Amino acid sequence: MQKKKSYPYPEWRGWRKENKTPSLSEVFSSVSVPQKKGIWKKLFAFTGPGLLIAVGYMDPGNWATDIAGGAKFGYMLLSVIFISNFFAIILQHLALKLGIVCERDLAQACRDHYPPFISFILWILCEISIAACDLAEIIGSVLALKLLFGIPITWGVLITVVDVLIILFFQYKGFRYIESVVAALIFTILVCFSFEIISSKPEIFPILQGIIPNIEIIKNSHSFYISIGILGATVMPHNLYLHSSIIQTRDYPRTTIGKKMAIKYATIDSTLSLSLAFFINAAILIISAATFHRSGYTEVADIMHAHKLLTPILGSSLAGVFFALALLASGQNSTLTGTLAGQIVMEGFLNIQLKPWIRRLITRLIAIVPAMIVSIFYGEKGTAELLIISQIILSIQLSFAIIPLVYFTGDYEKMGPFANGPILKLSSWLITMIIILLNIFLLYDILH
Repeated sequence: MQKKKSYPYPEWRGWRKENKTPSLSEVFSSVSVPQKKGIWKKLFAFTGPGLLIAVGYMDPGNWATDIAGGAKFGYMLLSVIFISNFFAIILQHLALKLGIVCERDLAQACRDHYPPFISFILWILCEISIAACDLAEIIGSVLALKLLFGIPITWGVLITVVDVLIILFFQYKGFRYIESVVAALIFTILVCFSFEIISSKPEIFPILQGIIPNIEIIKNSHSFYISIGILGATVMPHNLYLHSSIIQTRDYPRTTIGKKMAIKYATIDSTLSLSLAFFINAAILIISAATFHRSGYTEVADIMHAHKLLTPILGSSLAGVFFALALLASGQNSTLTGTLAGQIVMEGFLNIQLKPWIRRLITRLIAIVPAMIVSIFYGEKGTAELLIISQIILSIQLSFAIIPLVYFTGDYEKMGPFANGPILKLSSWLITMIIILLNIFLLYDILH
Protein backbone atom coordinates (compact mmCIF):
# COMPACT_ATOMS: atom_id res chain seq x y z
CA MET A 1 0.00 0.00 0.00
CA GLN A 2 1.44 3.34 -1.05
CA LYS A 3 2.12 5.70 1.83
CA LYS A 4 0.07 8.90 1.70
CA LYS A 5 2.18 11.97 0.98
CA SER A 6 2.56 14.08 4.10
CA TYR A 7 1.99 17.80 4.36
CA PRO A 8 3.58 20.34 4.07
CA TYR A 9 4.10 20.13 0.36
CA PRO A 10 5.39 22.99 -1.81
CA GLU A 11 2.89 25.86 -1.78
CA TRP A 12 2.86 25.83 -5.59
CA ARG A 13 1.34 22.33 -5.78
CA GLY A 14 -1.91 22.64 -7.75
CA TRP A 15 -0.62 25.79 -9.45
CA ARG A 16 1.12 25.80 -12.81
CA LYS A 17 4.43 27.08 -11.42
CA GLU A 18 6.19 28.26 -8.33
CA ASN A 19 5.59 31.87 -7.33
CA LYS A 20 9.09 33.33 -7.06
CA THR A 21 8.03 36.94 -6.48
CA PRO A 22 6.53 37.61 -3.03
CA SER A 23 3.53 39.90 -2.89
CA LEU A 24 4.59 43.40 -1.76
CA SER A 25 8.18 42.17 -1.73
CA GLU A 26 9.46 45.30 0.04
CA VAL A 27 7.52 44.42 3.22
CA PHE A 28 7.10 40.63 2.81
CA SER A 29 7.52 38.77 6.14
CA SER A 30 8.78 41.97 7.79
CA VAL A 31 6.61 41.98 10.93
CA SER A 32 7.92 39.67 13.64
CA VAL A 33 5.56 37.10 15.22
CA PRO A 34 6.65 35.75 18.65
CA GLN A 35 6.71 31.95 18.66
CA LYS A 36 6.91 31.15 22.38
CA LYS A 37 4.86 34.01 23.80
CA GLY A 38 1.27 34.03 25.07
CA ILE A 39 -1.95 34.28 23.07
CA TRP A 40 -2.26 38.06 23.50
CA LYS A 41 1.22 38.84 22.18
CA LYS A 42 0.61 36.65 19.14
CA LEU A 43 -2.75 38.29 18.55
CA PHE A 44 -1.14 41.73 18.81
CA ALA A 45 1.47 40.69 16.23
CA PHE A 46 -1.33 39.78 13.81
CA THR A 47 -3.37 42.90 14.59
CA GLY A 48 -3.14 45.41 11.76
CA PRO A 49 -4.10 43.84 8.43
CA GLY A 50 -7.72 43.59 9.63
CA LEU A 51 -7.76 47.32 10.40
CA LEU A 52 -6.47 48.12 6.90
CA ILE A 53 -9.24 45.94 5.48
CA ALA A 54 -11.87 47.51 7.74
CA VAL A 55 -10.98 50.92 6.28
CA GLY A 56 -12.51 49.89 2.95
CA TYR A 57 -15.77 49.15 4.73
CA MET A 58 -16.09 52.66 6.16
CA ASP A 59 -14.84 54.79 3.26
CA PRO A 60 -16.71 57.88 1.95
CA GLY A 61 -18.67 55.73 -0.51
CA ASN A 62 -20.39 54.06 2.43
CA TRP A 63 -21.34 57.47 3.78
CA ALA A 64 -23.31 58.42 0.68
CA THR A 65 -25.33 55.19 0.56
CA ASP A 66 -25.87 55.01 4.34
CA ILE A 67 -26.99 58.66 4.56
CA ALA A 68 -29.42 58.21 1.66
CA GLY A 69 -30.77 54.95 3.12
CA GLY A 70 -31.22 56.34 6.64
CA ALA A 71 -32.89 59.57 5.51
CA LYS A 72 -35.32 57.87 3.12
CA PHE A 73 -36.17 54.65 4.97
CA GLY A 74 -35.20 55.21 8.61
CA TYR A 75 -33.62 52.18 10.26
CA MET A 76 -35.00 49.63 7.76
CA LEU A 77 -31.73 49.17 5.84
CA LEU A 78 -29.70 48.34 8.96
CA SER A 79 -30.36 44.69 8.09
CA VAL A 80 -28.61 45.21 4.72
CA ILE A 81 -25.51 46.58 6.47
CA PHE A 82 -25.57 43.66 8.93
CA ILE A 83 -25.89 41.01 6.18
CA SER A 84 -23.25 42.73 4.04
CA ASN A 85 -20.87 42.74 6.99
CA PHE A 86 -21.47 39.03 7.57
CA PHE A 87 -20.65 38.38 3.90
CA ALA A 88 -17.50 40.47 4.30
CA ILE A 89 -16.27 38.50 7.34
CA ILE A 90 -16.52 35.19 5.42
CA LEU A 91 -14.96 36.53 2.21
CA GLN A 92 -12.07 38.22 4.01
CA HIS A 93 -11.40 34.95 5.87
CA LEU A 94 -11.08 33.21 2.49
CA ALA A 95 -8.75 35.96 1.21
CA LEU A 96 -6.35 35.77 4.15
CA LYS A 97 -6.39 31.97 3.99
CA LEU A 98 -5.41 32.03 0.31
CA GLY A 99 -2.48 34.35 1.06
CA ILE A 100 -1.23 32.34 4.04
CA VAL A 101 -1.55 28.84 2.56
CA CYS A 102 -0.50 29.47 -1.05
CA GLU A 103 1.84 32.43 -0.41
CA ARG A 104 0.42 34.37 -3.31
CA ASP A 105 -2.16 37.10 -3.43
CA LEU A 106 -5.45 36.79 -5.33
CA ALA A 107 -4.06 38.65 -8.36
CA GLN A 108 -1.04 36.31 -8.58
CA ALA A 109 -3.35 33.32 -8.17
CA CYS A 110 -5.57 34.51 -11.05
CA ARG A 111 -2.56 35.11 -13.29
CA ASP A 112 -1.29 31.61 -12.64
CA HIS A 113 -4.62 29.78 -12.98
CA TYR A 114 -6.38 31.49 -15.89
CA PRO A 115 -5.30 31.87 -19.52
CA PRO A 116 -3.56 35.22 -20.27
CA PHE A 117 -6.65 36.70 -21.98
CA ILE A 118 -8.98 35.95 -19.01
CA SER A 119 -6.35 37.18 -16.58
CA PHE A 120 -6.02 40.42 -18.57
CA ILE A 121 -9.81 40.99 -18.51
CA LEU A 122 -9.87 40.39 -14.74
CA TRP A 123 -7.04 42.91 -14.34
CA ILE A 124 -8.91 45.56 -16.33
CA LEU A 125 -12.08 45.00 -14.29
CA CYS A 126 -10.11 45.17 -11.07
CA GLU A 127 -8.40 48.41 -12.13
CA ILE A 128 -11.82 49.90 -12.85
CA SER A 129 -13.02 48.96 -9.36
CA ILE A 130 -9.90 50.44 -7.74
CA ALA A 131 -10.35 53.65 -9.75
CA ALA A 132 -14.00 53.77 -8.60
CA CYS A 133 -12.91 53.23 -5.01
CA ASP A 134 -10.18 55.86 -5.28
CA LEU A 135 -12.76 58.22 -6.77
CA ALA A 136 -14.88 57.84 -3.63
CA GLU A 137 -11.83 58.52 -1.44
CA ILE A 138 -10.90 61.64 -3.39
CA ILE A 139 -14.45 63.02 -3.29
CA GLY A 140 -14.71 62.30 0.44
CA SER A 141 -11.43 64.06 1.22
CA VAL A 142 -12.28 66.99 -1.07
CA LEU A 143 -15.71 67.52 0.54
CA ALA A 144 -14.15 67.31 4.01
CA LEU A 145 -11.51 69.92 3.11
CA LYS A 146 -14.26 72.22 1.85
CA LEU A 147 -16.38 71.74 4.97
CA LEU A 148 -13.50 72.21 7.43
CA PHE A 149 -11.36 74.86 5.72
CA GLY A 150 -13.49 76.24 2.87
CA ILE A 151 -11.06 74.96 0.22
CA PRO A 152 -12.74 74.95 -3.25
CA ILE A 153 -13.51 71.50 -4.63
CA THR A 154 -11.22 71.86 -7.66
CA TRP A 155 -8.22 72.77 -5.48
CA GLY A 156 -9.12 69.99 -3.07
CA VAL A 157 -8.89 67.45 -5.91
CA LEU A 158 -5.33 68.61 -6.67
CA ILE A 159 -4.32 68.51 -2.99
CA THR A 160 -5.21 64.80 -2.83
CA VAL A 161 -2.23 64.03 -5.11
CA VAL A 162 -0.01 64.73 -2.08
CA ASP A 163 -1.47 61.60 -0.43
CA VAL A 164 0.90 59.54 -2.57
CA LEU A 165 3.94 61.09 -0.85
CA ILE A 166 2.45 60.48 2.61
CA ILE A 167 1.94 56.77 1.86
CA LEU A 168 5.48 56.39 0.51
CA PHE A 169 6.94 58.04 3.60
CA PHE A 170 5.19 55.68 6.02
CA GLN A 171 5.84 52.54 3.95
CA TYR A 172 9.57 53.23 3.89
CA LYS A 173 9.47 53.69 7.67
CA GLY A 174 7.97 50.20 8.02
CA PHE A 175 4.61 48.48 7.51
CA ARG A 176 3.74 48.79 11.20
CA TYR A 177 3.83 52.59 10.78
CA ILE A 178 1.12 52.40 8.12
CA GLU A 179 -0.99 50.21 10.40
CA SER A 180 -0.50 52.65 13.30
CA VAL A 181 -1.62 55.62 11.19
CA VAL A 182 -4.69 53.69 10.05
CA ALA A 183 -5.53 52.72 13.65
CA ALA A 184 -5.25 56.36 14.77
CA LEU A 185 -7.56 57.54 11.97
CA ILE A 186 -10.11 54.79 12.74
CA PHE A 187 -10.06 55.88 16.39
CA THR A 188 -10.74 59.46 15.25
CA ILE A 189 -13.76 58.29 13.21
CA LEU A 190 -15.02 56.23 16.16
CA VAL A 191 -14.82 59.18 18.57
CA CYS A 192 -16.58 61.50 16.10
CA PHE A 193 -19.47 59.14 15.48
CA SER A 194 -19.84 58.30 19.15
CA PHE A 195 -20.44 62.01 19.72
CA GLU A 196 -22.89 62.17 16.81
CA ILE A 197 -24.91 59.17 18.03
CA ILE A 198 -25.17 60.57 21.57
CA SER A 199 -26.28 63.94 20.13
CA SER A 200 -28.90 62.44 17.78
CA LYS A 201 -30.58 60.37 20.57
CA PRO A 202 -31.81 57.48 18.39
CA GLU A 203 -34.61 55.13 19.47
CA ILE A 204 -33.32 51.73 20.59
CA PHE A 205 -36.34 49.53 19.67
CA PRO A 206 -36.59 50.73 16.03
CA ILE A 207 -32.83 50.12 15.67
CA LEU A 208 -33.20 46.50 16.85
CA GLN A 209 -36.21 46.11 14.55
CA GLY A 210 -34.16 47.48 11.63
CA ILE A 211 -31.56 44.71 11.98
CA ILE A 212 -34.26 42.14 11.12
CA PRO A 213 -34.61 41.80 7.29
CA ASN A 214 -37.80 43.31 5.85
CA ILE A 215 -39.41 42.15 2.59
CA GLU A 216 -40.24 45.79 1.80
CA ILE A 217 -36.56 46.34 0.98
CA ILE A 218 -36.92 44.19 -2.16
CA LYS A 219 -40.43 45.37 -3.06
CA ASN A 220 -39.46 49.05 -3.13
CA SER A 221 -37.20 49.70 -6.15
CA HIS A 222 -35.58 52.75 -4.52
CA SER A 223 -34.68 50.92 -1.30
CA PHE A 224 -33.45 47.96 -3.38
CA TYR A 225 -31.24 50.29 -5.43
CA ILE A 226 -29.72 51.82 -2.27
CA SER A 227 -29.30 48.32 -0.79
CA ILE A 228 -27.19 47.28 -3.78
CA GLY A 229 -25.14 50.44 -3.28
CA ILE A 230 -24.65 49.55 0.40
CA LEU A 231 -23.54 46.05 -0.61
CA GLY A 232 -21.09 47.50 -3.13
CA ALA A 233 -19.80 50.00 -0.58
CA THR A 234 -19.47 47.37 2.16
CA VAL A 235 -17.97 44.30 0.47
CA MET A 236 -15.09 45.85 -1.47
CA PRO A 237 -13.52 43.81 -4.31
CA HIS A 238 -10.09 45.41 -3.94
CA ASN A 239 -10.04 44.39 -0.26
CA LEU A 240 -9.95 40.71 -1.25
CA TYR A 241 -6.76 41.32 -3.25
CA LEU A 242 -5.34 43.51 -0.49
CA HIS A 243 -5.94 41.10 2.38
CA SER A 244 -4.46 38.11 0.56
CA SER A 245 -1.27 40.16 0.21
CA ILE A 246 -0.74 42.15 3.41
CA ILE A 247 -1.28 39.12 5.66
CA GLN A 248 2.02 37.87 4.22
CA THR A 249 3.84 40.77 5.91
CA ARG A 250 3.79 38.58 9.08
CA ASP A 251 6.87 36.46 9.76
CA TYR A 252 5.10 33.25 10.79
CA PRO A 253 6.65 29.79 10.19
CA ARG A 254 5.82 28.60 6.69
CA THR A 255 4.83 25.13 7.96
CA THR A 256 1.52 23.38 8.56
CA ILE A 257 1.43 24.37 12.23
CA GLY A 258 2.65 27.89 11.48
CA LYS A 259 0.00 28.42 8.79
CA LYS A 260 -2.77 27.09 11.03
CA MET A 261 -1.66 29.51 13.73
CA ALA A 262 -1.52 32.40 11.24
CA ILE A 263 -5.03 31.67 9.89
CA LYS A 264 -6.43 31.51 13.43
CA TYR A 265 -5.04 34.85 14.62
CA ALA A 266 -5.51 36.63 11.30
CA THR A 267 -9.19 35.59 11.27
CA ILE A 268 -9.68 36.94 14.82
CA ASP A 269 -8.05 40.22 13.76
CA SER A 270 -10.20 40.43 10.62
CA THR A 271 -13.48 39.59 12.37
CA LEU A 272 -12.96 42.08 15.22
CA SER A 273 -11.92 44.83 12.79
CA LEU A 274 -14.93 44.25 10.54
CA SER A 275 -17.21 44.30 13.58
CA LEU A 276 -15.83 47.77 14.30
CA ALA A 277 -16.53 48.73 10.68
CA PHE A 278 -20.11 47.48 11.10
CA PHE A 279 -20.57 49.75 14.12
CA ILE A 280 -19.34 52.79 12.18
CA ASN A 281 -21.43 51.99 9.08
CA ALA A 282 -24.50 51.38 11.21
CA ALA A 283 -23.78 54.61 13.11
CA ILE A 284 -23.89 56.65 9.88
CA LEU A 285 -27.28 55.21 8.93
CA ILE A 286 -28.62 55.52 12.51
CA ILE A 287 -27.58 59.19 12.72
CA SER A 288 -29.18 59.86 9.33
CA ALA A 289 -32.40 58.11 10.39
CA ALA A 290 -32.53 59.76 13.83
CA THR A 291 -31.92 63.28 12.49
CA PHE A 292 -33.14 63.54 8.89
CA HIS A 293 -35.82 60.85 8.60
CA ARG A 294 -37.33 61.72 11.98
CA SER A 295 -37.37 65.44 11.08
CA GLY A 296 -39.01 64.85 7.71
CA TYR A 297 -35.89 65.49 5.60
CA THR A 298 -36.26 62.23 3.69
CA GLU A 299 -34.62 63.44 0.49
CA VAL A 300 -31.17 63.99 2.00
CA ALA A 301 -28.95 61.94 -0.29
CA ASP A 302 -25.48 63.47 -0.20
CA ILE A 303 -22.75 64.36 2.27
CA MET A 304 -22.85 68.16 1.81
CA HIS A 305 -26.61 68.37 2.38
CA ALA A 306 -26.29 66.14 5.44
CA HIS A 307 -23.56 68.35 6.93
CA LYS A 308 -25.61 71.49 6.32
CA LEU A 309 -28.61 70.12 8.23
CA LEU A 310 -26.81 68.42 11.14
CA THR A 311 -26.00 71.55 13.16
CA PRO A 312 -29.50 73.14 13.12
CA ILE A 313 -31.27 69.81 13.76
CA LEU A 314 -28.99 68.66 16.58
CA GLY A 315 -28.51 72.18 17.95
CA SER A 316 -24.72 71.84 18.29
CA SER A 317 -22.04 73.54 16.19
CA LEU A 318 -19.69 70.65 17.00
CA ALA A 319 -21.96 68.20 15.15
CA GLY A 320 -20.89 69.55 11.76
CA VAL A 321 -17.22 69.78 12.76
CA PHE A 322 -17.06 66.18 14.01
CA PHE A 323 -18.91 65.00 10.89
CA ALA A 324 -16.39 66.70 8.57
CA LEU A 325 -13.40 65.55 10.66
CA ALA A 326 -14.58 61.93 10.51
CA LEU A 327 -15.07 62.29 6.75
CA LEU A 328 -11.51 63.58 6.29
CA ALA A 329 -10.09 60.73 8.41
CA SER A 330 -12.15 58.24 6.40
CA GLY A 331 -10.93 59.62 3.06
CA GLN A 332 -7.28 59.64 4.11
CA ASN A 333 -7.52 56.14 5.55
CA SER A 334 -9.05 54.76 2.38
CA THR A 335 -6.31 56.40 0.35
CA LEU A 336 -3.67 54.36 2.16
CA THR A 337 -5.35 51.03 1.47
CA GLY A 338 -6.62 51.84 -2.03
CA THR A 339 -3.20 52.72 -3.38
CA LEU A 340 -1.65 49.63 -1.77
CA ALA A 341 -4.33 47.51 -3.47
CA GLY A 342 -3.49 49.20 -6.78
CA GLN A 343 0.14 48.19 -6.45
CA ILE A 344 -0.78 44.60 -5.51
CA VAL A 345 -3.18 44.21 -8.44
CA MET A 346 -0.84 45.58 -11.10
CA GLU A 347 2.18 43.62 -9.88
CA GLY A 348 0.14 40.46 -9.35
CA PHE A 349 -1.73 40.35 -12.66
CA LEU A 350 1.01 41.72 -14.92
CA ASN A 351 4.03 40.43 -13.01
CA ILE A 352 5.82 43.74 -13.37
CA GLN A 353 7.60 45.71 -10.68
CA LEU A 354 7.11 49.46 -10.83
CA LYS A 355 8.53 51.91 -8.36
CA PRO A 356 5.86 52.45 -5.68
CA TRP A 357 5.60 56.20 -6.30
CA ILE A 358 4.98 55.62 -10.04
CA ARG A 359 2.30 52.98 -9.38
CA ARG A 360 0.50 55.11 -6.83
CA LEU A 361 0.66 58.21 -8.99
CA ILE A 362 -0.93 56.26 -11.87
CA THR A 363 -3.72 54.99 -9.59
CA ARG A 364 -4.42 58.45 -8.23
CA LEU A 365 -4.38 60.17 -11.66
CA ILE A 366 -6.86 57.64 -13.09
CA ALA A 367 -9.34 58.68 -10.40
CA ILE A 368 -8.46 62.38 -10.36
CA VAL A 369 -9.32 62.98 -14.03
CA PRO A 370 -13.08 62.18 -13.76
CA ALA A 371 -13.26 63.85 -10.32
CA MET A 372 -11.69 67.03 -11.71
CA ILE A 373 -13.94 67.11 -14.80
CA VAL A 374 -17.12 66.62 -12.75
CA SER A 375 -16.07 69.15 -10.06
CA ILE A 376 -15.34 71.84 -12.70
CA PHE A 377 -18.52 71.39 -14.75
CA TYR A 378 -21.06 70.13 -12.20
CA GLY A 379 -19.75 71.19 -8.77
CA GLU A 380 -20.96 69.65 -5.48
CA LYS A 381 -24.09 68.00 -6.93
CA GLY A 382 -22.06 66.24 -9.63
CA THR A 383 -19.48 64.91 -7.17
CA ALA A 384 -22.24 63.58 -4.90
CA GLU A 385 -23.83 61.67 -7.80
CA LEU A 386 -20.40 60.42 -8.88
CA LEU A 387 -19.92 59.01 -5.38
CA ILE A 388 -23.09 56.89 -5.65
CA ILE A 389 -22.15 55.72 -9.17
CA SER A 390 -18.70 54.64 -7.94
CA GLN A 391 -20.35 52.33 -5.39
CA ILE A 392 -22.57 50.74 -8.05
CA ILE A 393 -19.46 50.05 -10.17
CA LEU A 394 -17.81 48.39 -7.16
CA SER A 395 -20.86 46.23 -6.56
CA ILE A 396 -20.95 45.01 -10.18
CA GLN A 397 -17.20 44.26 -10.17
CA LEU A 398 -17.49 42.29 -6.92
CA SER A 399 -18.59 39.04 -8.60
CA PHE A 400 -15.40 38.92 -10.70
CA ALA A 401 -13.25 38.96 -7.56
CA ILE A 402 -15.35 36.59 -5.45
CA ILE A 403 -15.73 33.71 -7.95
CA PRO A 404 -11.95 33.05 -8.31
CA LEU A 405 -11.43 33.45 -4.55
CA VAL A 406 -14.16 30.95 -3.61
CA TYR A 407 -13.01 28.50 -6.28
CA PHE A 408 -9.31 28.63 -5.31
CA THR A 409 -9.90 28.24 -1.57
CA GLY A 410 -12.23 25.28 -2.16
CA ASP A 411 -9.72 23.42 -4.36
CA TYR A 412 -7.82 20.69 -2.46
CA GLU A 413 -5.06 20.58 -5.06
CA LYS A 414 -4.29 24.24 -4.36
CA MET A 415 -5.04 24.42 -0.64
CA GLY A 416 -4.35 20.87 0.61
CA PRO A 417 -5.95 20.21 4.02
CA PHE A 418 -6.67 23.96 4.31
CA ALA A 419 -9.30 23.75 1.54
CA ASN A 420 -12.78 24.97 2.51
CA GLY A 421 -14.87 22.37 4.32
CA PRO A 422 -18.39 21.46 3.13
CA ILE A 423 -20.20 24.10 5.24
CA LEU A 424 -17.80 26.93 4.37
CA LYS A 425 -17.78 25.90 0.70
CA LEU A 426 -21.58 25.85 0.54
CA SER A 427 -22.00 29.18 2.37
CA SER A 428 -19.32 30.94 0.30
CA TRP A 429 -20.87 29.80 -3.00
CA LEU A 430 -24.31 30.82 -1.68
CA ILE A 431 -22.97 34.31 -0.91
CA THR A 432 -21.47 34.43 -4.40
CA MET A 433 -24.79 33.53 -6.02
CA ILE A 434 -26.70 36.10 -3.95
CA ILE A 435 -24.28 38.84 -4.98
CA ILE A 436 -24.47 37.83 -8.67
CA LEU A 437 -28.30 37.77 -8.61
CA LEU A 438 -28.48 41.15 -6.88
CA ASN A 439 -26.23 42.65 -9.52
CA ILE A 440 -28.35 41.18 -12.33
CA PHE A 441 -31.42 42.82 -10.74
CA LEU A 442 -29.49 46.07 -10.44
CA LEU A 443 -28.49 46.09 -14.13
CA TYR A 444 -32.07 45.26 -15.13
CA ASP A 445 -33.36 48.12 -12.98
CA ILE A 446 -30.87 50.59 -14.48
CA LEU A 447 -31.58 49.56 -18.08
CA HIS A 448 -35.36 49.75 -17.60
